[in-house]
Amino acid sequence: MDIGYFLELLINGALTGLMYSLVALGIVLIYKSSGVPNLAQGAMVMISAYLIWVGVSLAGLPMIVALALAVVGMFLFGLLAERLLLRKMVGQPIIMIVMLTLGLEIFLRGLGPGLLGAAPKSLDLGIDLMPIIIGEVFINRAYLVGAVVAVVMIVLSLLFFRTRLGTKLRAVSDDHVSSWSVGISVERAIGISWGLAGASAVAAGALWGSVQGVDWTLSMLLFPAVAVVILGGLDSIYGVLVAGLIVGILGSVIPGYVDPIVGGGTRDVVTSLIILLTIIFRPHGMFGREDIERV
Repeated sequence: MDIGYFLELLINGALTGLMYSLVALGIVLIYKSSGVPNLAQGAMVMISAYLIWVGVSLAGLPMIVALALAVVGMFLFGLLAERLLLRKMVGQPIIMIVMLTLGLEIFLRGLGPGLLGAAPKSLDLGIDLMPIIIGEVFINRAYLVGAVVAVVMIVLSLLFFRTRLGTKLRAVSDDHVSSWSVGISVERAIGISWGLAGASAVAAGALWGSVQGVDWTLSMLLFPAVAVVILGGLDSIYGVLVAGLIVGILGSVIPGYVDPIVGGGTRDVVTSLIILLTIIFRPHGMFGREDIERV
């Protein structure tokens, strides 16, 4: 067994998994704040990357300014999505809300390439393309930067939910009616949660856009992000961190050894198995809250 090859798969897989966590974080933020499973997060990441590309390549803005404007734009998008779409779904079955977010995902997935073209667009964050070499192990610098950003965002999210506003958002997720009764604006809280998810999508869009280019395929990051969320727990920010590492490592190490034998394509199989096995044996995930209801 080539230890160097195994360590390279392990380390880069862990870093990739943390970048998946950055996408999954937006899903958890919305669910933890409003109780709504958001299946539009992949497209929100894609749109964020397009906004940054437009700011840098078409408007000629400095990268830091384009990033700041994208954060503002995606936060406003989140508020607008709540105001125009989700607010009209109050009182509807949760499956209808899930279908609404899926429809939004499909709409946005076609909107970006439809307006700006389907050809991949490069996004340069100034990260050195040369890998870090430690012995026989090659570490992707972009993945390393993305992993650091992911950990920082997750820690900030944990701290945010300890603030007064974060407590209100958790209360809204637990019970809309009780939150209304004590004077919490449920609509505003849900809008803020979507705005925060939009802002976190900018970080994911910038990093993933710099790694694989800006095009519609960025929306497909929803798939591994869903695996991270289901494994870690829909309402657990800790779970995003731990599950991201697991999904990333398994999705790197197993295909690294199996793909040469079967001809490729096992990464998606591994991700699918993680989702299926978690739902079967631990539906609330590793760290998710298990709600028991009287029926």
